[in-house]
Amino acid sequence: MMKQYILRLLALVLVAAIALGGCTGDKTGLTGNYTQDTLTVINSLRTAINLPDGTPEKAEAQAKARQAINDFAARYQRDPSLTKLTSFTTMRTALNSLAAHYNSYPNRPLPQSLKERLEMEFSQVERALQRGA
Repeated sequence: MMKQYILRLLALVLVAAIALGGCTGDKTGLTGNYTQDTLTVINSLRTAINLPDGTPEKAEAQAKARQAINDFAARYQRDPSLTKLTSFTTMRTALNSLAAHYNSYPNRPLPQSLKERLEMEFSQVERALQRGA
């Protein structure tokens, strides 16, 4: 009798834990709206790129940028409706370039040529999003 009571109590606790865990929401900051999420990630990356080197905010901004890259890729890379969009392929190129630099040279500043290329790609993505491509 006591064993059944404990098992039922354990089951109730597990159900409550699962239900409450499902209420936590999306911690990535992405809304699921591809256009809005892309613009949000671009703004976050621009902030990280344009902060002066050596400032305390730079390290935090780079960490947020790396997380934004990972979250964006995880959410959208397998969506077949996006893989043919110009905005998506250009965005993926920019994200891969920046992520490669952060992974290979975490303590080095971004070269000016990479900053210029990323800004060009971000502008292309924004124009493509306005066209719906």
